[in-house]
Amino acid sequence: QVQLVESGGGLVQPGGSLRLSCAASGSIVSLNAMGWYRQVPGKQRELVASILSGRNTNYADSVKGRFTISRDNAKNTVSLQMNSLKPEDTAVYYCNFKQFTAGGIRDYWGQGTQVTVSS
Repeated sequence: QVQLVESGGGLVQPGGSLRLSCAASGSIVSLNAMGWYRQVPGKQRELVASILSGRNTNYADSVKGRFTISRDNAKNTVSLQMNSLKPEDTAVYYCNFKQFTAGGIRDYWGQGTQVTVSS
């Protein structure tokens, strides 16, 4: 089992910045991916950004150039720096941890943190 604890989020004006952080603990294997998804009511959860343990990154087109994902492998933490925030970035953001094993991929989720971009 892997436990995820998120921090950050809140209310920010358009054009502002926020930083989300997530710490993973438990039975962690070295081959994994950490990332952030977001969800608004009535819509499917969508990928925002992810980063492999080898540090390859992937971003949704809507956040490229504005958001930066990073991780600390020694501490098993992942952060999402969100700049130039827009009202459409408003959502509940979920930390995700993917564990790659011989048996397949196992997903773990944080509890979610609200990000609201509004004037």
